[in-house]
Amino acid sequence: MNTKRTPLPLLATFDAVLPRDERVEQRKLFGNPCGYVNGNMFTSVHQDQWIVRLPEAQRRTLLGVEGASIFEPMKGRPMLEFVRVPTAMLANRRQLKGWVKRAFEYCSSLPVNEPKRSPK
Repeated sequence: MNTKRTPLPLLATFDAVLPRDERVEQRKLFGNPCGYVNGNMFTSVHQDQWIVRLPEAQRRTLLGVEGASIFEPMKGRPMLEFVRVPTAMLANRRQLKGWVKRAFEYCSSLPVNEPKRSPK
C-alpha cells in the first residue's frame, strides 16, 4: 500500500483548530490524528487530506465547494458521512475551524459509540 505521510504543517493546523472542549478525545487511526466525541470520530487528517463528518444538509453545502468530495480512503470504499475538505481551505484556519466545529456539534448529538469488546 502506497501511503503519504501527513505534512507537519497540517499536523500543526490539526492541533490549532481542534475544539477546546473537555469531551474531545484525540486518537490515532492508521497513524493519523483524529478527533472523537462520545466515541464518534468527527474529524481527522489522512495523508495530506482533512476530513470532517457532517449531517446531510451541511455535507451537501460543503460538497458544493470546489475541491470538496466524499472521503474515499480506498478506491471504491467511500465513507459517506465524511467529506474531504478542499485543499484551498486548509490555509484558512478560521474557515476550517468552522467546519470542524460543525462536525463536532453533529457528532456530539449522536449516540455514544461504545468500543467493541472482543469475545474471550
